Amino acid sequence: MTASAGREIEPVAEGGTAWRRIADTLAEAIARGDYRPGDTLPASVALAEQLGVHRHTVRQAFRHLAEQGLVTVARGRGTQVSAPRFPYRIGRRVSMRANFGAAGITVSGAILAAEIMAGEAAPCAALGLAERTLLWRIETLSLAGGVPVGTGVHWLEAARFPGFDTVLAAAGVSITAAFKACGIGDYVRRSTRLSARLASEREAVLLKIDPGAAVMLSGAVDALPDMTPIHLVDSVFAGERMEMVVEPFEA
Repeated sequence: MTASAGREIEPVAEGGTAWRRIADTLAEAIARGDYRPGDTLPASVALAEQLGVHRHTVRQAFRHLAEQGLVTVARGRGTQVSAPRFPYRIGRRVSMRANFGAAGITVSGAILAAEIMAGEAAPCAALGLAERTLLWRIETLSLAGGVPVGTGVHWLEAARFPGFDTVLAAAGVSITAAFKACGIGDYVRRSTRLSARLASEREAVLLKIDPGAAVMLSGAVDALPDMTPIHLVDSVFAGERMEMVVEPFEA
């Protein structure tokens, strides 16, 4: 991460409101690579003095850039250029490794916790099982290019997948590879529910984002090709790093 307090901003073009001209000038500088992901833009007070405008005008420009996803504004850290969001495609077949691999990004993962427990009503219902059926509860962390992008809690029937924690670890924390090791060569996405909220303290630590930053929630059920549910995963994604792309399901 580099500070940019000493870097000069080019004079803004004429026409339009002052804050929009400043925002457009900064956006062009970011597009040229004058400011790279993680760089900190000049402070609003310093930039206002340089350009001869009120600091609130600069702050309005920063807010506009934040709305466009070009920067993040965090107390104590200033205004920083955002990294490009990773596209995450949701269709009939969903695989994190396939999603990121298509973009040339290496995915890795870690198992944070694994246990067998009596399933509560919600996960059991999603898997078409009776309440209190013994389920695997496996918590994982996913990284793309070494950057944490999501954490998830996976639910599977323990009797159907004996030793699944060991299988998943041996498969490099790839659900697809673990299923293949269990004799399941193909599976499909039965449903995906998306929502959003603010990150908890633990999520912020795991994902290396600011406490209270926006996160995207995904509740997904995977099934055999005959639509028998086998896997429920509740995921939390760093909102500033992910872009969900919903594609039509195949017939």
